[in-house]
Amino acid sequence: MMVRRRNSVQTFIRTVIRLVILVPLLLLLVYSDFQNIAGAVLYGGSGDVTFRMVTAGLKTIFIFWLANLMANTVYILPQWERLILLRLGKSVGSRGPGLFLIPPFIYEVANIIDVRISTYEVKATKTLTQDNIPVDVTAAVELEIEDPEKAAINVKDFWKTTEWASMEALKSTIGRNNLRPLLSETEKIAKSLKADIDLVAQDYGVNVRAVRITDVGTPPALVEELAVIARAERSSKAKMIQAEAEVMVAESLAKASDILANNAGTMQLRQIQALLEMSKEESSTIILYPMDGLTGSEIAASTAAVYSKKK
Repeated sequence: MMVRRRNSVQTFIRTVIRLVILVPLLLLLVYSDFQNIAGAVLYGGSGDVTFRMVTAGLKTIFIFWLANLMANTVYILPQWERLILLRLGKSVGSRGPGLFLIPPFIYEVANIIDVRISTYEVKATKTLTQDNIPVDVTAAVELEIEDPEKAAINVKDFWKTTEWASMEALKSTIGRNNLRPLLSETEKIAKSLKADIDLVAQDYGVNVRAVRITDVGTPPALVEELAVIARAERSSKAKMIQAEAEVMVAESLAKASDILANNAGTMQLRQIQALLEMSKEESSTIILYPMDGLTGSEIAASTAAVYSKKK
């Protein structure tokens, strides 16, 4: 909408300039000639009618050419456009935004550049990675014009040239990497790709703001194989963690047994703690008796007999 409005205003101003030049000059230089030609044709006046008609036609063509030339000297540029100006074929820099009058013959407009940020997609299909796997990679490249003069003078079509450079850089980046980094280290790959495109685009006044890897397509069979490998790696890691935990538990038990064996008092405290834990069960019956001597053996035998009768 903004571009249409700007074009409408520019067209209106140019139309007004054409009318301002056309109407007075036609009335002053051509109107009388057409009157004489009409009188000679109608009333058989003297003079060469053909010569007068040719002269009037040449004057009219010249007036229209002059009006169009003066109207095309007016340029209205919005905030996002820059005009590249040439003076006698040599660049004199960029102009804009705003209203400009470009004198004809001496000055010439080389190009009008849009300096807004633009984004386009780059695709590399069936490109082999370093480990010989064909992949389809899609990347989004974000560009802006830093130097409009370079973009207009140093290259014929900066947009197409940058796009081709991006495609070549993407293929080269894929060929330098294995499949796994392309899938898991997309940010690192994108930075490397951005540096490669910047190296070429800076000669055209183009700045690569960002590169994003949007999609990496792999063969379905390869995806299944990678899934099997990932499951095997997860299983091996789980087993390693379990083994390390068992080693830690065994070491802790060994230290605890050494401490309990060397200190008699700590063993009694551990027995009391075990009794406290057992007493929390409501259905349990705890009988304490001495382990040594005849009395302890008799109590143990009688308790076992009572327990066997209940079963």
